[in-house]
Amino acid sequence: MSLNPEEVRRIARLARLELSDEETGRTGDQLNGILAFIEQLQAVDTAGVAPMAHAMDVVQRLRVDAVTEPDRREAFQAIAPETEAGLYLVPKVIE
Repeated sequence: MSLNPEEVRRIARLARLELSDEETGRTGDQLNGILAFIEQLQAVDTAGVAPMAHAMDVVQRLRVDAVTEPDRREAFQAIAPETEAGLYLVPKVIE
């Protein structure tokens, strides 16, 4: 696929960009290069390739999952106006 100068001007207008004639030609060449690269990528057979989140096999280091704070729910709920079964009861605000 190749973009003509009129299409480049239309894309620039949609992107709220003002391009001179020289910039339109240069931008058209760059966009056509990008589209050619996309066509090249789409031509590659990826039938046997499993999807992956990252190109390298990277493992994120995780911290130890340990409790650092004591359970103080009862102390916090003791000062709440209303609670039930460990939950805070609040007035209905949407009818």
